[in-house]
Amino acid sequence: MISLFYMWLYSQSFHFHVAHVYARFGYSSAQLIVGQRYLKGAGVVKDEEMAMHWFRQASKQGHPRASFNLAVGKLKNMTGSMEVGDVEILLNVAARQGVQEAQELLENVIWTRSKLLPTKKMRVF
Repeated sequence: MISLFYMWLYSQSFHFHVAHVYARFGYSSAQLIVGQRYLKGAGVVKDEEMAMHWFRQASKQGHPRASFNLAVGKLKNMTGSMEVGDVEILLNVAARQGVQEAQELLENVIWTRSKLLPTKKMRVF
């Protein structure tokens, strides 16, 4: 009875700890959940660096939502070890696996990049 009360009272924390165990065993879905929990501070102290770590772990296994979250983290400067090309690769992985937000963001990144590229000036005689 006491354990049920504890689970009810601390369900966010309990859920985090269960997901964390599975994440450490390498389950990409659990790694995504742990990353989301760290990002939002749900059941654990908010830590964007740890969130990006867990998103990176899940992304390495091809988890589309983790790839998307990692790309967004880079665009928001939450992780500093990636290039813009890396963001596009991550968004491509997520978009190919059906993450609609990734497709839309990828289109915006490509459009923005194309607008920022220098264009050749044409001479007018």
